This record gives sequence, structure tokens and C-alpha cells, in this order.
Amino acid sequence: MSTTPDTPLDASTWWEAFVSENSAYAPRHAAGPDPSQGAMLYLEDITVSFDGFRALNELTLYIEPGELRCIIGPNGAGKSTMMDVITGKTRPDKGVAFFGHQLDLLKLSEPEIAQSGIGRKFQKPTVFEQLPVFVNLELACRGPRGVWRTLGARLSSEERDRIDSTLNLIGLSAQRLQRAGALSHGQKQWLEIGMLLMQEPRLLLIDEPVAGMTHEETERTAELLVSLAGERSVVVVEHDMEFVRSIARKVTVLHEGSVLAEGDMDRIQSDPRVIEVYLGA
Repeated sequence: MSTTPDTPLDASTWWEAFVSENSAYAPRHAAGPDPSQGAMLYLEDITVSFDGFRALNELTLYIEPGELRCIIGPNGAGKSTMMDVITGKTRPDKGVAFFGHQLDLLKLSEPEIAQSGIGRKFQKPTVFEQLPVFVNLELACRGPRGVWRTLGARLSSEERDRIDSTLNLIGLSAQRLQRAGALSHGQKQWLEIGMLLMQEPRLLLIDEPVAGMTHEETERTAELLVSLAGERSVVVVEHDMEFVRSIARKVTVLHEGSVLAEGDMDRIQSDPRVIEVYLGA
């Protein structure tokens, strides 16, 4: 910045001043309301290339606090690469990525991003299968301090209450002492979501949560994800259109690394471009 203020600026004030003096970072949507205003997650002009192939092509996406957003698109559309950028696994060639307009994600490591309040769940559930459900949540609560050191520590009443509350939320209270490996596929998915919740994220990225689930498990997962939004932002990548319709408030369609369409499910399903590249006849 060209001037040095007499008093320190808070993060949001600093960002506004920075943007005003650096036009390359200003939102492209100058006319009308600024869609980035108040965004929890701010991605703009994100471009990622692999050996000449553009996995992301000037991708711009804003996620609001407490929003439940569904991301859909054909294979190769850039969905996984987008989440890799958000979590620090992949560094873009260019673009801007902020979390709450305060944390520059492109300057943080993967652990720093996770600690800042972004949790990611991959398609295949990853739990400690030989340990009870309760202990899985205990380990997630305690953080990266080592399994045996964590198991040797005594839980505080506050931690135990948090675990009990999470067990109730994910519908596994009756399985609290059951070995995680004995759970059904759907229950393992819920347990992993619970483990992420124990870390108190402000943003959850969830990849194809209902793949391989029974109809009953799919319905329960829809209820769970809807209940999670509000206190935190939830971004769901999914191919099951019936499931997306059951939870979606707003849907973003990616194609060739860019946003093809955005809106409610009725609008998306009637969009000729989306029908052509993704939904089919």
C-alpha cells in the first residue's frame, strides 16, 4: 500500500484499502451488487494447469456464511481441483483465494488451513476402524497429539458433552461403544463427518457423501447435511441429482474448470447448457 496508517487496521479494513489501491484484486462485478460482499469463501480468477491442461479456468466462486451449496458437473469439470486449492493441496497458477476475507489461503500450508476452520471429507470414509466410535470422536477432539498420548489423557466434562452432542447429531449414540470397523458404510460416513465437527470448522467440504449408500442412509445423510448448515458453511460435491435436489438451496455447475451456471435446482435442470454438457437428454 502506498501509505502507512497512523493506527493499525483490522483485517477487513486492510482488505478494503488494499483492493482500492490494487485494481487487479477488485471484484470483476463492478456494476450492481458485489456478490463477494460478506462471503465466507472467496475464490476469484483461480486458474490451475497440469501439463498444459487447464483443470480450473479463471474460476470465481463465493460461498456465504451458513450456506449449503451443491457443486455438480461432469467428470473433469474441476470439482476436486477446486477443493484441492481451497485446502492447500494444490497451488493455482493465478487467482485470489480468501477465507472470510481475512485469511489468504494461498499463503497458508495445508495444516494451517485446516486449523483455520476448513474441514474436508473425501468420498471414501477414513476412520480408526479398530477403535470404538466414541474414541474416534475423542481423537478428533484432542487434535494431532498422538493416539496413545490422547487415549491416556482424561476427558474434561466439556469435551465429553461435545462428544455426546455430536454422537446424537450424527445418529450414532447407540453405537458409541461399537468398533468403527463394524459400522455400515453410511454410518462410517456419518462418523467421519462427526470427527470433522469435533474440530469446530466454519466451512465443511464434503465429496460425494452418498455414493454406495442405501436409500435410507441417503435420506438420513440429507437430513444431517441440512442440519449442519447455518452454524457453518457446507459445500457438497455430488453426482446424485435426486439427492442434490433434496438438499440444495443453490447449485453451481462446473464445466471445463469454470462456472457454467448457478441458481436453484429448477433453474439448473432447465438450463440448455447444463442439459447439453451434463444432465443429458
